[in-house]
Amino acid sequence: MKVYTFDSPDKGQITYRDSKRHLWLASMVYPLVAVSGIGLYMVTGSEWSFLAPLVFIYGVSTLFDAIFGVDTSNPPEELVSQLEEDRYYRWLTYLTIPIHYIVLLTLAIFVGTQSVSMLSVLALAITGGIYSGLGLVTAHELGHKKSRLERNLAKIVQAVPAYGHFCLEHNRGHHRDVATPEDPASSRMGESIYQFVRREIPGAFKRAWKIENDRLERNGKNVWSMDNEILQSYALTAVVQLALIASFGWIMVLFLAVHNFWAWWQLTSANYIEHYGLLRKKEASGRYERCQPYHSWNANHVFSNILLFHLERHSDHHAHPVRRYQCLRDFPELPSLPTGYFGMFVAAYIPPLWYRIMDKRLMALPHVAGNLDNVNVQPGKLDALLARYPRQAEVLDTSFHQTEAAAA
Repeated sequence: MKVYTFDSPDKGQITYRDSKRHLWLASMVYPLVAVSGIGLYMVTGSEWSFLAPLVFIYGVSTLFDAIFGVDTSNPPEELVSQLEEDRYYRWLTYLTIPIHYIVLLTLAIFVGTQSVSMLSVLALAITGGIYSGLGLVTAHELGHKKSRLERNLAKIVQAVPAYGHFCLEHNRGHHRDVATPEDPASSRMGESIYQFVRREIPGAFKRAWKIENDRLERNGKNVWSMDNEILQSYALTAVVQLALIASFGWIMVLFLAVHNFWAWWQLTSANYIEHYGLLRKKEASGRYERCQPYHSWNANHVFSNILLFHLERHSDHHAHPVRRYQCLRDFPELPSLPTGYFGMFVAAYIPPLWYRIMDKRLMALPHVAGNLDNVNVQPGKLDALLARYPRQAEVLDTSFHQTEAAAA
């Protein structure tokens, strides 16, 4: 296992081994689970086989999170630059990109050439959508980086689920407005995921186009030119998906519509659980306070994190968005999810269960201190929530803020 070393004049020799170095390979091969249902069908002849990838992502992965537990270790700051320059980690993200295209084409060709029931077509489309949604995780990692190569690769992979505006909207919109009432991609306490999706998907789309229109206008260019970064990704989507429709006919219209929506739904699911109810306070100037790690829900579960390029260490990501996935840190006393993302997705799809799990957890956070004035609340739900959590004098645990500031 590779050892990173640094000779510090104060601390002596500092060493670090990434215990997950080889486990990160799972994030590259994970999308291939999407085609496992086809393999099982070929062996068994049973169309129930197409449900295998769904059972794995929503059931088995959550079980594995419980079995393998959490990892709260952090790389020493003195060695972060070495870890970030290790191209092994970068190549894992690059190699996932063709895999996402291979998975989409494999599923589409199977649907277009095999005689299976309509329910099986829907199952395969949903499966494809879930795993193409993982392509947005890759785009998320690449799109935050400074190199033109990585930003262009992000445009290519986000074209798979026809979500070409993602990186632009996420980087310049969501990261600016996160954990505020103005952010369509930050869910509010008392807002179900089904309410959230009706606000988040169109809101993110509109914000992306406004951001890009404003950028192009400043440069004296037309929004409908090919200098538009959104259109660049959409053009690739059009080439791939229109070619599939031309090759296999009307069944591809249904398959791709469900595939695309379900990929968007995966992003919505992630956005919903990542900032639920968390609120940045307004300062006297009218501006919101700087985003801190405690403005995102965090998870350190080993299994789902290695599948998602450490996306679940979301707290450090929002505080330091350029930091590469292998270097993201855990902090003490962060808002923490009880399990990894996939288990929390299932909870979110059942709103009473979600509220039962998350509302008390939210109100118990040190910087919330049981006070709804410190929470991003869904309009129309405040009176009902006040009946459960009456307003009280705000008492903040300042040691938490001091700990975080020292870590940053």
